[in-house]
Amino acid sequence: MNAIHVIVPYRYHGMWVFDDPRVGLDKEPFVSGADTMIDRVTADLPHAEEGFRMIFSATPFPGYMVKLVRRREEFGGNWYYAPDLEMEGWLCPALFRYFEAAPEEIYVQVQPKERK
Repeated sequence: MNAIHVIVPYRYHGMWVFDDPRVGLDKEPFVSGADTMIDRVTADLPHAEEGFRMIFSATPFPGYMVKLVRRREEFGGNWYYAPDLEMEGWLCPALFRYFEAAPEEIYVQVQPKERK
């Protein structure tokens, strides 16, 4: 498994979703607070709704912007708290396409996607 992962979330029917054919996901939605966290961290990213890069890892890496701390399991997914944002969000079981077990911490960076 990779130590650092990259997905490209975008807006679809008013929801943040992402595709990752490599792990069998198509229009996988962010829900239950994770979507609101994305709204916050992309507020200043131009054209974020058309897609942006989200880089994430279970270990800190240079330039990470948000640290998520695991709080509890529910409905096969896990609730994470972002202390800097003072927000909590649920990450669904799709998380296990990237990690064998739910990490105690997830580090995230967002970047604008290159435009064609």
